[in-house]
Amino acid sequence: LVRMKLLQILSRKPGSLEVLFQIPFCQKQFPYTCLSTSACVYSKKKKGNSYEQVDQEKYNNLVHSVISYKTSSQTPETILEEDNLLYGPPAKHRPPIKAGTKTPKNWVPLINPSKRILPVSSDSNVPMKIGLQKVKMPSVTRILQQTLSPQQVFYLERWKQKMIEELGKEGFEEYTKNLFLQGELFHSALESIFLSEETVARDQGEDDVVAGYLSSVEHVLEDISEVKALESGVHHETLQYLGLVDCVAKYRGQLCVIDWKTSEKPKPLLQNTYDNPLQVAAYIGAINHDPNYDFQVRCGLVVVAYKNGSPAHPHFMDPDLCSHYWNKWLLRLEEYLDKN
Repeated sequence: LVRMKLLQILSRKPGSLEVLFQIPFCQKQFPYTCLSTSACVYSKKKKGNSYEQVDQEKYNNLVHSVISYKTSSQTPETILEEDNLLYGPPAKHRPPIKAGTKTPKNWVPLINPSKRILPVSSDSNVPMKIGLQKVKMPSVTRILQQTLSPQQVFYLERWKQKMIEELGKEGFEEYTKNLFLQGELFHSALESIFLSEETVARDQGEDDVVAGYLSSVEHVLEDISEVKALESGVHHETLQYLGLVDCVAKYRGQLCVIDWKTSEKPKPLLQNTYDNPLQVAAYIGAINHDPNYDFQVRCGLVVVAYKNGSPAHPHFMDPDLCSHYWNKWLLRLEEYLDKN
């Protein structure tokens, strides 16, 4: 009966819990402080060390044997000896090689330390134009084309298929033929300008698409002076490759190998020009090791001209950047030689 009474009381609202202390068999109400006092007494009773009840004499021999047991103390040296015996010597950690940090096996300096720089002659204002030698050497363009990365091949093939779907196979062939022709006319017009034949270039450009490219590079031409070579052949004696340099001249006071490119899409960054910086670096190295040239080049310039006449993007390559792309070129050259 008392338990039922207690359950009924607990089921009521919290405000009426004081009835809990008015149980019939109790004559007086328990003060609230009694609860805290009894709790303290209860907690004190719980305190105590259970180990005091252990039979010390019974387990004395066991405790003594554990404490007095001796073993050989281990040191870092002994641990390493054990690990070497069980697992072999530890393998030294080698950080992963980042892309582009690989060094060429057959490294040749970009600048030729043994090349003699001849004094400036009286006819040095006439740009050099040396024909390509008829020797069995791969060209810079061929080497770069045959060592494209799988990603580059994928994007080029996808672009080709997309253009064929839009233009048809014959239309795509005509499109690429026109692009090549426009590039030739553009280079020819620039050569005429540098040879002080402005009228020829202007007449040539008024009636065809070259006019847009010439208008695009107009602000770049203002910074170019002292042209030393135009459409001139170069070859690297040591590394055995050749190429045709568009132009060697000073750009804002720095002697550069200049590569003129045409594009229908804007390329505001050097990285947008794909392998063009490697091509420039390859030409710089070839000039510096070609005895036909009595000067050395340390800088490069990639100029991207646009058909619609919008301002061209000139990408200047300082000596450090040229050295960076020179190493990349040497790796591509090694890859080509391995394949062939």
